[in-house]
Amino acid sequence: MTNMSRARVARRIAAGAAYGGGGIGLVGAAAVGLVLAEVRMAQAAVHNGHSGGRVPTADGRYGLGYDAAGEPPLRLTMLGDSTAAGQGVHRAAQTPGALLASGLAAVAERPVDLTNVALPGAQSDDLDRQVALVLAAGSPVPDVCVIMIGANDVTRRMPPTRSVRHLSAAVRRLRTAGAEVVVGTCPDLGTIEPVRQPLRWLARRASRQLAAAQTIGAVEQGGRTVSLGDLLGPEFAANPRELFGPDNYHPSAEGYATAAMAVLPTVCAALGLWPAEEERPDVTRREGFLPVARAAAEAAAEPGTEVTAAMPTGPRGPWALLKRRRRHQVDEPPTLPPDPASEETTSRAGSTD
Repeated sequence: MTNMSRARVARRIAAGAAYGGGGIGLVGAAAVGLVLAEVRMAQAAVHNGHSGGRVPTADGRYGLGYDAAGEPPLRLTMLGDSTAAGQGVHRAAQTPGALLASGLAAVAERPVDLTNVALPGAQSDDLDRQVALVLAAGSPVPDVCVIMIGANDVTRRMPPTRSVRHLSAAVRRLRTAGAEVVVGTCPDLGTIEPVRQPLRWLARRASRQLAAAQTIGAVEQGGRTVSLGDLLGPEFAANPRELFGPDNYHPSAEGYATAAMAVLPTVCAALGLWPAEEERPDVTRREGFLPVARAAAEAAAEPGTEVTAAMPTGPRGPWALLKRRRRHQVDEPPTLPPDPASEETTSRAGSTD
């Protein structure tokens, strides 16, 4: 599928989400059924293999060594599914939330408080509950929220318009409350090892279509997106044994570090912590302003690409800035949060992915 045709499909899905439609499918029903059978073979390993549905608890304060000069710590919240929770690794410091909190603290030279409300097995309709937790009365509004979701929507055949509708609503509620929002769009299910050709191609197509539609929905509500694609780079296709965890479905510690390394610049940019010159489009990296649907399609095809709102109107609808930011190394935090439970793995209720 070309970027132009993917842009048209993504726009139809996003429009259906906005106006209440629900019948636009990603791929044919028979093909989806075959893909789901293959993907669920991979998911079964999560429960029968090494991870057992358990994820480390990484909530706490990072960057304790930085002098904030009387300023309160930055607040980072993770929402989404098992990828946001960090399922597949055994140490809290290896989860994407901990890696992002540590990297953000280093860039801001300021402590960061991490809260993770992501739920393994979650689909986009669980974001309503998660956002309610984040915005509960008496809780401080996060400075920035990172949402990673979408894979379970594809494997469980949630209509993409419904999926995008829930994500858009979550972004809108968080932005209205005053939080910056960065969405890691649907990862490429075609990278899961047990999925074979030609089903691998179908899984990739479905994932990219949803990722592009998610980008339109999130950007139009004031969020930024980063394409997770094959979990952010050719490393997954080239080194699956290294970058996938023991269950061959969730990322390994190296895989999560790769993801965090690509998402961190967008998180920092959302908070105004990135150099101003980095915010201008660089034509040498094929960056620029595009209609949001076209930017979404290009981003879905190229992992690690950022899309953010630009001009609100134009001859072809809202426009967006497409950025191909340079990745920055994110090291595992040297120390863990001062919570003794952070070194232990704890079950998260409802784990099904």
